[in-house]
Amino acid sequence: MTQVAAEPQTMLRALIVHPDDNVANLIGPGQRGQRVQCVVEGQDQIETIDLVDDLPSNHKLARRDIETGEPIVKYGLIIGKASRPIRRGQHVHAHNIESNRGRGDLKS
Repeated sequence: MTQVAAEPQTMLRALIVHPDDNVANLIGPGQRGQRVQCVVEGQDQIETIDLVDDLPSNHKLARRDIETGEPIVKYGLIIGKASRPIRRGQHVHAHNIESNRGRGDLKS
């Protein structure tokens, strides 16, 4: 009988660039149900969030529940607004935000 040592579960990591950000950037891909350790850049603060969706590498996840119309803040800047409610740990992307980028109808 051959025994194979189980690999330790590696916790996913995400980076929060600014303390006011309501999203974090996942480092590497993640799958629904996996736990993510979110580190706030330059601080000792660490948050743990469970993924609600599968996420590609470097995509955003919500740090907290976000209501429809609420600003999406990344790098301390508003990059868009929620087009529908977003749950904590959910993928934040074009399907649930209205971006400010490339919008000629908005003032910069």
